[in-house]
Amino acid sequence: MGAWQSYRLRLQRKRWRIRAFRKRRELKRVVSRTDQIRPGDLLAFSTLRNEAVRLPFFLNYYRDMGINQFLIVDNGSTDGSLDYLASQPDVSVWSTEASYKRARFGVDWLNWLQSKYGHGHWNLVVDPDEFLVYPFCDTRPLRALTDWLDASSIKSFSAMLLDMYPKGRLDEQPYEVGQNPLDTASWFDSGNYTISRNKKFGNLWIQGGPRARVFFPDRPAKAPALNKIPLVKWERRYAYVSSTHMLLPRGLNQVYDEWGGEKASGALLHAKFLDTFNTKAAEELDRKQHYAASVEYKAYANMMDENPDMWCKWSEKYINWRQLEILGLMSKGNWA
Repeated sequence: MGAWQSYRLRLQRKRWRIRAFRKRRELKRVVSRTDQIRPGDLLAFSTLRNEAVRLPFFLNYYRDMGINQFLIVDNGSTDGSLDYLASQPDVSVWSTEASYKRARFGVDWLNWLQSKYGHGHWNLVVDPDEFLVYPFCDTRPLRALTDWLDASSIKSFSAMLLDMYPKGRLDEQPYEVGQNPLDTASWFDSGNYTISRNKKFGNLWIQGGPRARVFFPDRPAKAPALNKIPLVKWERRYAYVSSTHMLLPRGLNQVYDEWGGEKASGALLHAKFLDTFNTKAAEELDRKQHYAASVEYKAYANMMDENPDMWCKWSEKYINWRQLEILGLMSKGNWA
């Protein structure tokens, strides 16, 4: 990369940080337990709306993994999410009625919170329907991974978003509060993925899977991106650019060897497709607060009434992280 392009990216990063500083005014502190954050704590950040049914399992999943504190922005929930979050002893929560879209889909809000509270910590940024798995996650807590990353002078850790879905219509198996969503949405596409390189930011761009296959069969280039960098040893000078797909400085996006390879990586099991999906998709389409004029939710709307069966003869049932490594969807790299 030339000196001029590097300079432009530095200016862009500065602009995102200034923007996040200004957007802090949109956040109203409901409950702050940030005084309980200790040096070395693992922090989780999230932005959500109307996710009360998912929150009990989501919080417990990451508590069991080793997350010490949660910092969450509630964007105008009407289903009791805010009250539930405020009652949790390890959650700090801010509320806002401001535009999710004008906050760059929540990125500005979380960039600010990470800058203020996450400096020097390993920060995990996930949605309530995303569940991180990483090498040896069945036997080693998240701190074992972050300790190894620290010892290896690695600042960021990638995880491919793996869309999970049930076998049968989405409305056939009701989801209950506190239930593991992967008990229902336990299938995934083992292939059907494309990879390209983003020359400007240096990250890989991954698309495909069931959303491309079912909702964008004729427009695969419009399918959602599946590349994520959700785990970062945060510094105030950092900034996410687009969701957790990429961030600045540019070197933090170098999470794979050339075109994949053997750097350690994980997966985010994306349990979006439950029986609650139709209601959620209709709400988000009506709000028009999502990327690219909500093209993703427009595609969902075209098939919502059909409650499509996303399962196909090439679907695989999820077993564990080792299965994903065998399939080439994640890697333990040189972490032994």
